[in-house]
Amino acid sequence: MSGHIAILGVFVADTAYRADRAPNMGETILGNSFALGPGGKGSNQAVAAARAGGETHMITKLGRDTFADLAFSTWKDAGVIPAVTQHDDGYTGAAYIFVEEATGNNAIIVCPGVAMSISPADVEAHHNLIASASVFVTQLEQPIDAAMRALEIAKAGGATTILNTAPAADLPKDIFPLCDYVTPNESEAEGVTGIPVTDVASAKKAATALLDLGVGAALITLGENGSLLGRQDAMTHIPAFNAGPVVETTGAGDAFNGGFAVALSEGKSPEEAARFGSATAAISVTRPGTAPSMPARSEIDALLAI
Repeated sequence: MSGHIAILGVFVADTAYRADRAPNMGETILGNSFALGPGGKGSNQAVAAARAGGETHMITKLGRDTFADLAFSTWKDAGVIPAVTQHDDGYTGAAYIFVEEATGNNAIIVCPGVAMSISPADVEAHHNLIASASVFVTQLEQPIDAAMRALEIAKAGGATTILNTAPAADLPKDIFPLCDYVTPNESEAEGVTGIPVTDVASAKKAATALLDLGVGAALITLGENGSLLGRQDAMTHIPAFNAGPVVETTGAGDAFNGGFAVALSEGKSPEEAARFGSATAAISVTRPGTAPSMPARSEIDALLAI
């Protein structure tokens, strides 16, 4: 019997503008297209976990506005259970994403809004939900002191703790022993360890450095090269799955983390859980968007069965 998953993180509304070029200061140009969609690493991971079959609770702060409505509708569709406070004195996060039509290159401005005020006291308000979780997940889009306090509560309660070290940030040394797993990608692993990660061999070096910092295990995602699970007794390379042509990779890391958390909550081994996360990510990249690309459990099981 699996227990619940608690995720502390941020929701932002992604506003994506495509145009031939960026406007100069003081200039107005016509764009080619616009899209509005749900984003934020914590929210994307919660959607991935819920669609993969986990009882998933999302802990965050929102404003009382149209983008908050988008958050709630996104979570309702996916089956995420919100553990959310709403605030009149702040706004729900948003991201401006400019995409250059010819190249696909982008420039992004993220304003996390009221979620940037998530504090250790806010985390304490959800103490029981975090302490009783089977698996707890957080990232670095909300303040680090809040993530630290949540990891402490989860660890003390017996939850399996996952820190997705994204986006890259300077971390206090005492955060690492609170983490049963850290799940950076190549650049984030380099940001923490100083070791450039370009292949499986260099990932093993970075994983060793992370273990030396006190984490229980390092799970480094390597894009099309799969992932590396590094533990004190073994280094295991998990190949990537091919679920079809790649359309968009933006949500791959969040899909992986959500799927990984679900598998751990069901008692699967770390290696099995990493394979489950890989399959979740492989399906997500065949579709556009982040949260909308997350696969259903039946799709993940079918890919794993091939």
